[in-house]
Amino acid sequence: MASTDTTPVQDIGSVEAGLDALDTQVTGRPPFRQTFREKILPPITAILLVVVIWQGLITLNIVDDPSKLPSPGDVWAEAKDAWLKGTLLEYIWTSVSRGLFGFALALLIGTPLGLVVARVKFVRAAIGPILSGLQSLPSVAWVPAAVIWLGLEPEMMYAVILLGAVPSIANGLVSGVDQVPPLFLRAGRTLGATGLQGIRHIVMPAALPGYVAGLKQGWAFSWRSLMAAEIIAHAPDLGVGLGQLLEVGRTNSSMSTVFLAILLILFVGIAIDLLIFSPLERWVLRSRGLLVKG
Repeated sequence: MASTDTTPVQDIGSVEAGLDALDTQVTGRPPFRQTFREKILPPITAILLVVVIWQGLITLNIVDDPSKLPSPGDVWAEAKDAWLKGTLLEYIWTSVSRGLFGFALALLIGTPLGLVVARVKFVRAAIGPILSGLQSLPSVAWVPAAVIWLGLEPEMMYAVILLGAVPSIANGLVSGVDQVPPLFLRAGRTLGATGLQGIRHIVMPAALPGYVAGLKQGWAFSWRSLMAAEIIAHAPDLGVGLGQLLEVGRTNSSMSTVFLAILLILFVGIAIDLLIFSPLERWVLRSRGLLVKG
């Protein structure tokens, strides 16, 4: 007599239904109210809280010396004055264009360097520790040497950016390659993906998480290196970037200018992260099924 127990079949059906539910997550855009509540409102609240505390320190006479802590109104007036003069965007663009161009150069150098270090044992043993040491070296240490080597020219700033960013990008890629499962490499060789094809189709896609982390850290080093170079080295031919603006504020003992420069440097760093690296990280996570779209 045939068994009529259908429990295993029902269990399998339940599992399949659950997997189908996971695969059919809603991929449409969430409503604006949800986006505003979860992504826009928290940073706005944090900024308002900082401004309230800042103004409270002045209103309550906890800090009543404008030469030490300007009011938010003073900083806003400084920003408005720079905007009306047409120099505010010039400050920002001078530094951003330098930073992005220097980071692009660092990317072109650091990526192949990281691949060579990761794949060639002799090269790793020879220069791997040097890259780690360079990564921990403060970027400001390169500025005097770069000024002596290249003079007060734009090339000096790009050299400082490269020396600060290339080790981070290369080490990030080395870390990513080290985490590639050996099974992927063996499967790639079996399918004929060797040499450059193996790097393109197997190694680089599998190493993306570590590589992206290295890129993000490399940008941070690029931006910090550039600010250090602009603060220390300034000349008429170099223009006025955010670092020079910070130094001008210090020279003139204008704390409103100093705070304006600090806030603009912070704003640019946050904007680059939100516009470039956060979407890149989300794309990498989605491509691995670690983040549901929407």
